[in-house]
Amino acid sequence: MSPVRTCSRTACKQPAVFTLTYVYRDSTAVLGPLATYVEPHCYDLCAAHAERLTAPMGWELVRLPAEEGQPSSDDLEALADAVREAAKPVARQEPVGQGIEVGRRGHLRVLRSSSPRQGDKQSD
Repeated sequence: MSPVRTCSRTACKQPAVFTLTYVYRDSTAVLGPLATYVEPHCYDLCAAHAERLTAPMGWELVRLPAEEGQPSSDDLEALADAVREAAKPVARQEPVGQGIEVGRRGHLRVLRSSSPRQGDKQSD
């Protein structure tokens, strides 16, 4: 038997019954049934803290309906898949490998487009 997860709020020792996930790209906070697995960047909340939860200014709060009994693993996996899909980075305008590296700082790279723009000089 797995240990009971507690609320993520500081100093709260109540059992967690909901999971909060932020979808930054859509400025949305999703509060749903307790996830089957502990996920990074998700917060488990007790009933009292979930009830008082508000979204940051300018964000939407989506409260998924609590079902009677435990939700099926299919429902939770579908929710997790939807959140992961929404969190994927937006497709790049330029395919990977089509830029020329012109600088580097740590793990970050500065790329210049491989095709010259109008007005740019081409070096011979």
